[in-house]
Amino acid sequence: MPDEELTPVLQEGATSIEVPLNAEEINAFCKYAQLLRERNKVMNLTNIVDDQGIAMRHFVDSLTIVPYIKDEQKKQGRENLSIIDVGTGAGFPGIPVKVKLPKLKLILMDSLQKRINFLEDVAKEINLDGVTTIHSRAEDAGRDKRYREKYDIATARAVAALPVLCEYCLPFVKVGGVFLAMKGKAEEEIKESQKAIALLGGTIEKTDTFMLPGSDMNRAVVVIRKVRPTPPQYPRQAGKPSKAPLGK
Repeated sequence: MPDEELTPVLQEGATSIEVPLNAEEINAFCKYAQLLRERNKVMNLTNIVDDQGIAMRHFVDSLTIVPYIKDEQKKQGRENLSIIDVGTGAGFPGIPVKVKLPKLKLILMDSLQKRINFLEDVAKEINLDGVTTIHSRAEDAGRDKRYREKYDIATARAVAALPVLCEYCLPFVKVGGVFLAMKGKAEEEIKESQKAIALLGGTIEKTDTFMLPGSDMNRAVVVIRKVRPTPPQYPRQAGKPSKAPLGK
């Protein structure tokens, strides 16, 4: 059974980042991995299909932001914060985070309907309540009153360079909320994004860098606090942020 390999890697990895998992959570991750492998045969969800890769580079990597979300829950004095995962793809980091912190209201946004269908199936299969999906490009949804400045937390993983990512994500965050940007190496990108972050109403609160456990992969979490509303001209129309990043 393939999950025999996934479980110990997942358990060990999660424990080493201080986000230990119980049997029920591990069971949810095993079902998720199975669904991911099955659907990946017919649609492009991920290049990583081995158990160790799924466990570490998808699940444990996603869980690295759990401590930051717990901090935010403490700061705001409630557990049912809303978190929007922008450009979620196969559901990372949103679904793993929701498995661990079930009281979060999770919003998964992706521009591809096929992926949205997959995510809805995953939520049903592993009994996740309080999951909403939005089929849209970030630039379009960020200008829509229904979604703009409506969420306590925004997050994104492996979507774009930081200046571009900020333009995609900060418009969704309420003033006082936070954007958790998940990056590989971030130093250079942080320098390049200072102007964009200020323009969009954010400020960098802190950056943590670490190695993904059991690997030589660099990781960074950039915590960007939303301190004032994003000016109405941002995000610019679809395609513009990536072609002409702010601050360049």
